[in-house]
Amino acid sequence: MAHKRASMADVARIAGVSAQTVSRVVNASPRVDPATRARVEEAMARSGYRIHRAARALRTGRSGTIGVVVSTLATVGNSLMLEAVTDAAAEREHDVAVVTLGSGDAAEALQRLNEQGVDGVVVINEASALVRSADLPTALRLVVVDSAPDDRFAGVETDHAGGAAEATAHLLALGHVSVAHIAGPATSYAAAERERGWRDTLEAAGRPVGALVRGSWTSASGYEAAQTLIDDGAVGTALFVANDQMALGALRALAEHGARVPEDVSVVGFDDVDDAANYRPPLTTVRQLFDRLGAQAVAALLDEGDDLESTSATGATRAVMPAPLIVRDSTGPAPV
Repeated sequence: MAHKRASMADVARIAGVSAQTVSRVVNASPRVDPATRARVEEAMARSGYRIHRAARALRTGRSGTIGVVVSTLATVGNSLMLEAVTDAAAEREHDVAVVTLGSGDAAEALQRLNEQGVDGVVVINEASALVRSADLPTALRLVVVDSAPDDRFAGVETDHAGGAAEATAHLLALGHVSVAHIAGPATSYAAAERERGWRDTLEAAGRPVGALVRGSWTSASGYEAAQTLIDDGAVGTALFVANDQMALGALRALAEHGARVPEDVSVVGFDDVDDAANYRPPLTTVRQLFDRLGAQAVAALLDEGDDLESTSATGATRAVMPAPLIVRDSTGPAPV
């Protein structure tokens, strides 16, 4: 076997299964139990079997490549989401073709991916607003991450409003009278949902709605937004920031003005990026389950979604991932 390319028959013999079972594993069929799949994959590794993608494409009608459309990779959230989608695609032996939009033409980008024969496209975060208003290529399957419901495609999202509500309620439970907010861009669905969760929680508790300043997801914009709140005397004793990058900038601004965190001002972020636990102080934040988001987006694209339980009247499916609050040292009781 060392002198010739291993065949499906070779893999089947080593694994003790039929060639048809090996074929199902190669083609990512759900009709194989996990133990058998693992045995076949081990046999493939032992034999040196390599999937012939061109042949598989002819058999299955799939190219083995999915497209990803993203507005920018400058933000940590977008980069983490792309990494999660890429990892999930690799697990299904799919490559990824990435198009970065900026403020470009979404219809042209989708058409370009369609001409490459991708099996479908995952649209990430802010790019969803551009895609919603674009002319979509006929029969191109789309899954959109963090977008308002749309009957034309499946959707996967974080429970942004729920996570923001839990963050705000946490601050109120610590005795803070109200909570100020550094929000994301007005065009962002995720930012709007986080703002909604913050505002609704304050109003439901009968508390005054704190001041709001918008940033652009970057730490520099968080610094500037916090400076504005401080200059206006509107920061109060509690601050909910729409992502961890902006929270990092806000912590710097507060420190420069002599405000201690959490003794004078409590701060909560959103995302739980890898570095959040190493901020000074370690950041209380809402965790996004990027790995699950990426896995569900790819699964929905390839018709394997397990958690796509919410279905619209027209059949468009949606999955909503939980967003748990991770309490660290940046929040504490309201100052007396």
